[in-house]
Amino acid sequence: MNMLSFDTCLDKTYVTLSDGKCFKNEIILSNKENYHSAYLISTIVKLLKETNMTANDLDYISTDIGPGSFTGIRACVTVARTLAQQLDIMTVGVSSLEILSKILGGNDLVALDARKNKAYVYDGKILGAVELEEVDKIVKGKRLITDDSLFERFSTITENIVSYQKGNYPLGEILTKIAYEKIQAGINTGWGDLKPLYIQPPPVFSK
Repeated sequence: MNMLSFDTCLDKTYVTLSDGKCFKNEIILSNKENYHSAYLISTIVKLLKETNMTANDLDYISTDIGPGSFTGIRACVTVARTLAQQLDIMTVGVSSLEILSKILGGNDLVALDARKNKAYVYDGKILGAVELEEVDKIVKGKRLITDDSLFERFSTITENIVSYQKGNYPLGEILTKIAYEKIQAGINTGWGDLKPLYIQPPPVFSK
């Protein structure tokens, strides 16, 4: 069962090809000219060539649906929907919060910067965008996965804290493994039902 997985919602682009046992990964960083999501399509093509596969060999597509960068979420979901529609295959959407909860091998509490004095919180389920003062209470006494922008704040509350941005965690493989588990549980969708996870509404730009 061949799966293509990708994530442009967080601080890097991750693209992974897997047959359920072996994983082929590619990680792309932003550069001075382009945000990392700009390289998603070219990285998918490169990975398929390196594994002697074509898009027609794929059985599923899984992607991070957010929360995260609004541009990254749109890129992930749009590419996943377009490929799945053209190939007539199923998709699996996985939250970035669920992915990050598993980077230390458990199912840890996650709190990511949501701006506006809020954090996106996952504690076995998505709790939404929570006021930071409330998150302080949730975090106390628990192992926490966070990002660089909130690390200093929460490190005064709990010593058992990790910023996912400070480590080289196999996020692509974690995404893929979660997606396989969802497929086995019957949780997958057609391309038309794959939706971005906007916990807060996207920003509106006015002229």
